Amino acid sequence: MSSSLDTFAVETRENSWASHLRATFALGIPLVGAQLAQMAIHTTDVILVGWLGTTELASVVIATQVFFIVFIFGTGFTSAVIPLVAQALGQSDKVGVRRAVRMGLWVVIAYCALMAPVLWFSGPILLALGQAPDVAANAEGYLRIAQWGMFPALGLFAIRSFVTGLEKGSIVLYVTLGMFAINFVVAYLTVFGHFGAPQLGLYGAALASVCANITGFVIIVAYVQMQPATRSYEIFVRFWRPDWPIIREVFVLGLPISFTILAETSLFAAASLLMGMIGKLELAAHGVALQLASIAFMIPLGLAQVATVRVGLANGRGDDLGVRRAAGAILVVCVVFAVFGSLLYAALPAFFGGLFLDTSRPDAAAVLALAIPLIVIAGAFQLVDGLQAVGAGLLRGLKDTRIPMILALIAYWPIGFVCAYVFAFPLGFGAEGVWFGFVLGLGAAAAFLCGRFWVLVKQHRKLAL
Repeated sequence: MSSSLDTFAVETRENSWASHLRATFALGIPLVGAQLAQMAIHTTDVILVGWLGTTELASVVIATQVFFIVFIFGTGFTSAVIPLVAQALGQSDKVGVRRAVRMGLWVVIAYCALMAPVLWFSGPILLALGQAPDVAANAEGYLRIAQWGMFPALGLFAIRSFVTGLEKGSIVLYVTLGMFAINFVVAYLTVFGHFGAPQLGLYGAALASVCANITGFVIIVAYVQMQPATRSYEIFVRFWRPDWPIIREVFVLGLPISFTILAETSLFAAASLLMGMIGKLELAAHGVALQLASIAFMIPLGLAQVATVRVGLANGRGDDLGVRRAAGAILVVCVVFAVFGSLLYAALPAFFGGLFLDTSRPDAAAVLALAIPLIVIAGAFQLVDGLQAVGAGLLRGLKDTRIPMILALIAYWPIGFVCAYVFAFPLGFGAEGVWFGFVLGLGAAAAFLCGRFWVLVKQHRKLAL
């Protein structure tokens, strides 16, 4: 009797709101920090290239959007590793952890091989999509360099999923900070040709990102091999042996995640194309506002990873109360940070926009004037953007990915993109209309995904592939 009471007391204490909030911050702070550092790498490139001129800025905006679409689709397969690892850990299945990580890397290798020609021949694709010839040519040159960092970047994310599932987020932060430092130094030297380095312009920014991704991948592999807690999983032992059932599970679970992520990121890429149809100044202004929105999005994106881990661990243990309270704690943290970010962008749009422009250039004032209202709107939709990201992460913790994919596709495209186009062109709101469409699409996604999670929790359903 005493033993039963002690067990109940421990379970109650571990599922208290305070314990879940502490766990959210313990894992969330390094993961959010890592996401911010990752975004800082891209932000540095945009800022440095933005000082070169409007054409260069527009080119790097388009090029990084194309790279990001290919990359982010691949992260769906690496994201599938997180719930597989978390639920295997919840069941004390060490072999299951090893199999998930190893075959996740196999899927990433195959994906990168398939996508290489798309990046190499991106110029004709961009021309067919209505981009200016000089912008398309610059973007293709950027991507032909940047593509060599695709596998190191996705391989890093696959192993990140492993250490994140082990709730060892600190190493992820340290690796990403190191990548940021390398990217900044190489970009600063090669974009402008400082200290005798070749002046490569926007191509220097592409070279810097490749160097940073390769370095990050090497460091995370070394960490996994050197630390006893991670080396004991023997991730790379007999790596060449295929495990077809797990490959299928990673693919089946990851493909809907990839399409879900792609549905959102392609919405923003399509918006960049719409802005390019309006004009170069509008595209450059959109790039500034989009970069600021992307920085703010790193917080809920990190929290979404926390949601997958925390819910996945509880679900693997069969702990329904733990699932509910882990989700509630993460959603509260997400809302608090979103409100703060919204107020900050609404109060200081000109300050933040000016960070991305060389104000001595004659067209800088026009770009900033166009960017200011977009930055205010970007602040306003942080709440719905954060909720939809965390909602997707919560569902992945339950290994529920197929229905969320359908819901996301509906929210982002029939609702988000159609509204963006209608507001921008038929209704005449221009660049601001595109961003109004974002708000509606992301708001619908937040309602759909969070609503589905709570319905599943209420029904006590345990989802499997």
